Amino acid sequence: MTRPGPVSAGAVRDSHGDVPSPDGDGRRRGYTTDFLTDLFRNPLDPGYAAAAQRRGSGRGPGPAARRALRAVLAVTMAALGFLLVVAYQQTVADEPARSSAHDQLVSQVQRRRADTSVLQDQADGLRSEVADLRDRELDGKAAARLRELEAQTGLAPVRGSGAKITLGDGPTAADPVTGERSTDARVKDTDLQLAANALWAGGAEAIAINGQRLTATSTIRQAGEAILVDFRPVTTPYEVVAIGPDSLAGDFRDGYAGRFFRALVSRYGMSFDTAEVHDVTLAAATELKLRVAEPSTPPPSASTGSQAEPRSSQSEGGR
Repeated sequence: MTRPGPVSAGAVRDSHGDVPSPDGDGRRRGYTTDFLTDLFRNPLDPGYAAAAQRRGSGRGPGPAARRALRAVLAVTMAALGFLLVVAYQQTVADEPARSSAHDQLVSQVQRRRADTSVLQDQADGLRSEVADLRDRELDGKAAARLRELEAQTGLAPVRGSGAKITLGDGPTAADPVTGERSTDARVKDTDLQLAANALWAGGAEAIAINGQRLTATSTIRQAGEAILVDFRPVTTPYEVVAIGPDSLAGDFRDGYAGRFFRALVSRYGMSFDTAEVHDVTLAAATELKLRVAEPSTPPPSASTGSQAEPRSSQSEGGR
């Protein structure tokens, strides 16, 4: 048995601590250094070391090359500064034009609103004159019957007691990535439609949304983020006031519509309130265009019990 010779201190050992045996040709096996170990031992890229060595030996860029590089850098920075100054001056120069256009649009909107208000007052005055002349020409019984029909159709103001339903938008959260705001917590046109239909089903005789009287031809539509009632915008909070039986508010709160709006409150943070109102006046509808007239029939008797639940809610599908 031969005894192993002494092992030098710098010999490379294998994973078991033994010195690898020489190959058949008498040369020892070579082992590459671990990459991470080498990275921590020499963190500087060899190119940086070579560049430093060239600068130290005087083989780097000369003074002329450095001056040319500085000149190019200075020209580039001056060009960027010039472009920024020009862009700023252009923005400042365009701002008065944009502000003027905005002010003109605001002035036009305010002027049109004032004109519309004046015309509406004139129309109300003419309508009152027509009603007075008509009452003078008709006998008392016919005039009373006509006024009753006008109240039912929304062409005359009504006064009485009933219920007030208040709906309000909830908080609108913004998407952290796109910045787009969610509309789930906003009152939609279908929500107001549901409230109005539930009040009609509960025996309401007249309904107004934010002062806009509803008629048989009224429309409640969404236009972008705005809700239009008979093409007039209404904003949150939405107050749906109805004149009807004393139990109207309780029936609405305990019925399908009340449960649906309470679910919206708990899910989206919207506001919902139901209250009884007494001695309120609902103004007449601003305009009612009729194209076809048919003989009237006795209306079906209103249910005095709980509200009939609709088959489905369009509001649920829109959320």
